[in-house]
Amino acid sequence: MRFCVSRQVAASAEDVWDLLTDTAQWPAWGPSITGVEPAAARRLAPGSRGTVRTVLGVKLPYTVTVFKPGRFWAWSVAGVPATGHRVIPLGNGCRVTFTVPWWAPAYLPVCALALRRIERLAAR
Repeated sequence: MRFCVSRQVAASAEDVWDLLTDTAQWPAWGPSITGVEPAAARRLAPGSRGTVRTVLGVKLPYTVTVFKPGRFWAWSVAGVPATGHRVIPLGNGCRVTFTVPWWAPAYLPVCALALRRIERLAAR
C-alpha cells in the first residue's frame, strides 16, 4: 500500500519530466534536499546512484529502483524505499503524482509543497 498526492500542472509532461529527472533541479523543488552528488551525472537513468544532502545537513545515498522513461521513477534512500514520481500527459498539461510508502504518510505535505514548486518552475 502506498499513499499519493497529485497536482495538475499547466506545463508539458516533457518539461515536468525534465525537472523531475535533472538532479541539479532537485533543491529547487524538493523541500528536504539542499544538494545532490555527483553533480556530473545530472540526468537520472535506471540504476542511477548518488548522494542527497538534506536540509538537516545529512548526506544519504540513493539508488533509482524503478525507471520508466517519461512516465515514472522511484528510488530508495539509505536503502529504504522512498518516493515515486509519476507524470501523466493531459490535453492541456499533465498530472504529477508523488507516492510514499505506507509507513510515511506524514511526508505527503512535503510532497504537496514539492508539487507546487514544480508547477511554478515548469510555468517559467
